[in-house]
Amino acid sequence: MRADAARNREKVLEAARELFATQGFDVPLDEIAGKAGVGPGTVYRHFPTKQALFQAVTETRVSAMIASADEHADDPRQALFAFLTKMADEAAVKRDMSDAITVSPDLRKSLHKALGGLLHRAQEAGTVRADVTATDLVVLMKGMLQSMHEGANPAVLLEIVLKGLQSSRKP
Repeated sequence: MRADAARNREKVLEAARELFATQGFDVPLDEIAGKAGVGPGTVYRHFPTKQALFQAVTETRVSAMIASADEHADDPRQALFAFLTKMADEAAVKRDMSDAITVSPDLRKSLHKALGGLLHRAQEAGTVRADVTATDLVVLMKGMLQSMHEGANPAVLLEIVLKGLQSSRKP
């Protein structure tokens, strides 16, 4: 991809990320093009449909979240809680988006692997309950996303999840 085409693609992704977050999935592609400072044809060259653009925005966010999994490697509990907080933040940003659009199976596997690794390290350190599985956390986070569609407060829900994960034993 030429350098100018790559820059335009990034501009479109950034504009779409912002507009999807503030206006939801119904934002017109022409508005995204205008915010990015490119013509509609440029948007369509990179993303033939709005769903393809939203998919790219979502996958970019999830990939960045996965890359940040070891941000607090020196504190396993903090690393896990920071990761769950990012997941909740992403869910909050996408609260008005279509549930039908999801990340690719490979990216979902990577997300679950990163979450599982963080959970395992925190459990080994004795700072998180030993009886919780990565699947439990995924289901909890999905439930949180669903409840936000119904008007729940994500900060309160996240606090409940994080407090419930804490180990009662002292490390």
